[in-house]
This record gives sequence, structure tokens and C-alpha cells, in this order.
Amino acid sequence: MFLESLREFLRGFFQSFKDQSTEYIEFELRELENVFALLLMGSFIGIPSPPTTLTLRLLPHMAREFIVMQRRAENLDDVFAELAGLFEVT
Repeated sequence: MFLESLREFLRGFFQSFKDQSTEYIEFELRELENVFALLLMGSFIGIPSPPTTLTLRLLPHMAREFIVMQRRAENLDDVFAELAGLFEVT
């Protein structure tokens, strides 16, 4: 009985760590996608961009990124609030 309840407690304990680490990884992936798109399309806002040939070769792979950027621009309220919520800062 005790070992079973301890096993269930530890299973839930470690599952919460897995869930939280998955959220961190998903957030980092979204931010890295934004940085990658910004590096390729930085010339629109004045950031020096990579060589044009490199950008043109990568553009076909960026279709999904453009959709993500557009969706985030439409739904973006506050990046710092999203970070604070992710790290549970009150």
C-alpha cells in the first residue's frame, strides 16, 4: 500500500517536470523560429541581412515561418507576460 502510493506520487512528480520542460522547449522553438525569420527578413527593418543568394535559397522553406510570423503578429499581446507566465513569475 505504501509503496504503491509512493510510486504514484513519484510518477506524478516526474510527470509534472516533463510537462513543464516540454512547455519550455516549445517556447524556445517558437522564439528560435522567430529569430531565424528575422535573420532572413531583417533587411525590412534595417538589420543587415545575409547574402541575397542564401536568402533566396532558403525562402521556399520559409512558407510555414511566414504563416507563424503573421499569426504571432496578429495575436501578440505581450511577450514579457508570456515569459512571466511560463516561468510562473508573480
